[in-house]
Amino acid sequence: MPLGAAPNYVFAERPGACKLSNRKKITTYDIVAVGFMAALVFVSSYISIPLPTIIGNTRIHLGNVFCLLAGLLLGGLKGGLAAGIGSCFFDLTNPLYIASAPFTLVFKFMIGFLAGNIAYGGRRAAGKLSWNILACAVGSLTYVLLYIGKAFAEDVWFLGTEVQTAWIDVSQKAVVSGINALIACVIAVPLGFALKKALSKTRLYQMVMR
Repeated sequence: MPLGAAPNYVFAERPGACKLSNRKKITTYDIVAVGFMAALVFVSSYISIPLPTIIGNTRIHLGNVFCLLAGLLLGGLKGGLAAGIGSCFFDLTNPLYIASAPFTLVFKFMIGFLAGNIAYGGRRAAGKLSWNILACAVGSLTYVLLYIGKAFAEDVWFLGTEVQTAWIDVSQKAVVSGINALIACVIAVPLGFALKKALSKTRLYQMVMR
């Protein structure tokens, strides 16, 4: 394809699918799967314990569990989209986090995207427990670093907070984010392994992961 040329979309043989010239397909099954997982991410984000910090607030929640599950069950791109979209919609419905929604979209996307790509890399198809553990750890750690970096920059550059105070705030958020990451990995790894084994036998899941 020439540089800058638009991809050529054509109808696929199967109804409900759109096929790209490089044989990649976007189907109704994909859209439904991403939407369903995004809804689970959205709902699970409400299951939380709010915690105040020296400047703002943070919380322990189950949203990241389903962000990781999205990656383990749907793969990198679809899992990342489900994680990012579901988390972003949660922020948009909460006045405390609405300003962070664009960052959340990107940061949570990275959780599912990295977890999915690592779990499914090298034709593993998320069937290797050790790789699933690594996938969840990398996805969670990446999010923690992005979140903490954003929090520090926001405290210092936008709120004008003294660096020492900002470090205290970031340290508190880092501890809570670490707890969230640990909880997410501990739950998502075995749950994702079990769910994938069960779902793999269903026709719908096979169509999503064709």
